[in-house]
Amino acid sequence: MSGNIRLLGDTLAAAKSEGRSALIAYLPAGFPTVDGGIEAIKAVIDGGADVVEVGLPHSDPVLDGPVIQTADDIALRGGVRIADVMRTVREAHAATGKPILVMTYWNPIDRYGVERFTAELAEAGGAGCILPDLPVQESALWREHAEKHGLATVFVVAPSSKDERLAQITAAGSGFVYAASLMGVTGTRASVSNQAEDLVERTRATGTDLPVCVGLGVSNPAQAAEVAGFADGVIVGSAFVKAMLDAPDDAAGVEAVRALAGELAKGVRGQA
Repeated sequence: MSGNIRLLGDTLAAAKSEGRSALIAYLPAGFPTVDGGIEAIKAVIDGGADVVEVGLPHSDPVLDGPVIQTADDIALRGGVRIADVMRTVREAHAATGKPILVMTYWNPIDRYGVERFTAELAEAGGAGCILPDLPVQESALWREHAEKHGLATVFVVAPSSKDERLAQITAAGSGFVYAASLMGVTGTRASVSNQAEDLVERTRATGTDLPVCVGLGVSNPAQAAEVAGFADGVIVGSAFVKAMLDAPDDAAGVEAVRALAGELAKGVRGQA
């Protein structure tokens, strides 16, 4: 069975044809529970997210700040497994028809088996993977299996990435390019780094046709509107997770992320 890389491309192209950036939401699988996480993903899509990244909880999430680390810890203590991540992708995609990616560090895939992971993700209707710690020069095996199963390979670029490396990454990647707006870990911030626009320009200067989507630090409609002014997609994670952590119960958390997605969707449309 083939994955949904085409759906991802069509979704990002549709947003561009509407003259706006796509809104990409991140939530970890298994948080606050597996069922609760699936309901939260449905809610952010209902609120206006175009694409969702499902985080595979990891015990040592080097890119993630304290908010997402807290959610990952809750999921891991709840016993979340890769099978639960696949179920989350399957049910979220089946319920919404939207492209669902998995964001994961490399070690869990390596231990699980690349062929097994890609085959199961495609069977679940997944659109691909974001792999923040997989070096492009070591990615051939992953890319071979991802391409075979119709899955996108999304690499992360950072302000420190040299132009030569940006060219290597855009040549090897598919789906879109994840541009980290700053050096550091995920988290909500008072302002979006001014390095983000320069990074988007340098990434596009490689000649790539891939959309360039910006994450790390976007937490409110004004910031979403700012990033939407120069990026193809606006990625929001910690703000959604924080909304759920701050909610008095799981049901309130679901409604909180639905509302936040609605506000951010207005931001990417310039209506904030």
